[in-house]
Amino acid sequence: MNNRLIFCGCGALAALAAGAQNKPNIIYIMCDDMGYGDLACYGQQYISTPNIDRMAAQGMRFTQAYAGSPVSAPSRATFMTGQHTGHTHVRANKEYWSGSVQYGANTDYAVVGQEPYDPNRIIIPEIFKDNGYTTGMFGKWAGGYEGSASTPDKRGIDEYYGYICQFQAHLYYPNFLNEYSRSAGDEGVRRVILEQNIQFPMYGDDYRKRAQYSSDLIHQKAMAWLDKQSADQPFLGIFTYTLPHAELVQPEDSILLAYKGHFCTEKTFGGQQASRYNPTNYGHAEFAAMITRLDAQVGEIMAKLEEKGLADNTVLIFTSDNGPHEEGGADPDFFNRDGLLQGKKRSTYEGGIRIPFIVRWPGKVAAGSVNDHQLAFYDLMPTFCDIAGIENYETRYANPEAENDSFDGLSFYPTLTGEGEQQQHEFLYWEFSETNMMGLRMGNWKMVVQQGNCKLFDLATDLHEDNNVADQHPEVVAKMKAILKSQHTDSSLFSVTLPQ
Repeated sequence: MNNRLIFCGCGALAALAAGAQNKPNIIYIMCDDMGYGDLACYGQQYISTPNIDRMAAQGMRFTQAYAGSPVSAPSRATFMTGQHTGHTHVRANKEYWSGSVQYGANTDYAVVGQEPYDPNRIIIPEIFKDNGYTTGMFGKWAGGYEGSASTPDKRGIDEYYGYICQFQAHLYYPNFLNEYSRSAGDEGVRRVILEQNIQFPMYGDDYRKRAQYSSDLIHQKAMAWLDKQSADQPFLGIFTYTLPHAELVQPEDSILLAYKGHFCTEKTFGGQQASRYNPTNYGHAEFAAMITRLDAQVGEIMAKLEEKGLADNTVLIFTSDNGPHEEGGADPDFFNRDGLLQGKKRSTYEGGIRIPFIVRWPGKVAAGSVNDHQLAFYDLMPTFCDIAGIENYETRYANPEAENDSFDGLSFYPTLTGEGEQQQHEFLYWEFSETNMMGLRMGNWKMVVQQGNCKLFDLATDLHEDNNVADQHPEVVAKMKAILKSQHTDSSLFSVTLPQ
């Protein structure tokens, strides 16, 4: 990959440094498994999110934004690569776990992680690193297993701390996390053993004696990195926080106690050791508190930007990687009683892929605005490039050696700023092999395909996708089937059944 990046010479670096103050910073916060209706500013009535609500009041809240996939790793891949799941290499959660190692009395895997991104395919941090940005990533990586050709140190990231493996992230009190620091001279990603945690088992009553809570550790590292940034050097921060994904566990502090015992009904969960989910008797309280804890972290990020005088020149984005989950004792139906959307995580119905999406950019994005522009995660690469003034990224970073070298995104910079004419997608595309589902949105038409069988919905009148109108609109069905077939490229790893 690096041999085709266009690195600047000394003269170019000097010119870049002189203009650094004019380049906006970007902080992209992607949380884990938060549904469209889990924030107060999107209608949630039971969970307190004052900081994210304030961010929405100060920026633009999107109502028709979509994840790249209904599950974690491929959704992140569409963000990183600028490709939809018919083209990008990673299209589902493919895990790599091998060997064993002892941490105290706990047996863990010696190698962990997911299917790597295509090393010949450029990703967002590489583009930004190549254009003079400092890059930091904190949270889930999920773009390659330990030791693979696609780990943060090899993919344009200066500082990393978090979970290389998203399966490891099922434990909020894990045995280890992963870290890489270019400035510290690290040669690659390494494990950081959490010495206090490994004194106690991964499961059972003693598990809660563990004290090193990963969400707090990751956020602290992100804040330390942010505190080192200045107006003299543009930066890209990718904060892939794990809250509120299962397991449902966190410190017994004031955030949790504000909810514990205050719901009329509670959700108990007996645990699932194979998935690394410990039991809980307070599923509702734990889930609500995890979102409020995340909200507090977002508030600290906003405060730090203000403190350092960076808020006006920083594009701050908040979103979720896919729809709400039912894992580890979570109960999305309890919290989203309006039933606005059908489907959850792993589904290409709206509930599995429509996500909260908020952008704050003081002076550029209208405060308190609400927008119905249709976007998906693969639009973020061109949008980020427009924000940073990176021109012709499609031609500069094309690589015929990549598995698929298309770029599928459209910049929504004009929607954010009112500058220029906004291009509209003819369609948005999803496929997901685990549930053998596909999805296509074309205007207000939405097609859901499961095991090759097609259903058609008119979202203008049927947002919940209850009424299949395929028989009434055969011409629309034919057109959408043709698009699905044209956009899908075969994968040896991830297969779906195309429309019949």
